Amino acid sequence: MRMNEVSFDDSRPVDGYGPGFFRVGGAIMEGAVLLLPSGPRTWGGYGDTGTLLERAGEIDVLLVGTGPEIAHIPASLRALIEAAQVGVEVMASPTACRTYNVLLSEGRRVGAAILPV
Repeated sequence: MRMNEVSFDDSRPVDGYGPGFFRVGGAIMEGAVLLLPSGPRTWGGYGDTGTLLERAGEIDVLLVGTGPEIAHIPASLRALIEAAQVGVEVMASPTACRTYNVLLSEGRRVGAAILPV
């Protein structure tokens, strides 16, 4: 099997996660996180749209991790994100972490808003 080294430029991949935390670029972040090209930050959940909308121009797609299982996000949140011309993909948080890392490694303009598992 051939192994390739993955480069993430300045963005930080999700290295791991567990109950109530994420490890992003080697640093532990507790609670929900928002991952953007400008850097990771804590996220207040579905109602915390300020930073997300301010930074919408940095990304083409936002992955929303809904916790341990896939769930619907509030229609108002989806509408706000789509109005900012950002695509929205909803999935369970573990899947969102993996997908974020893959898209990041491909150089895509991706963000993630992830609730803990």
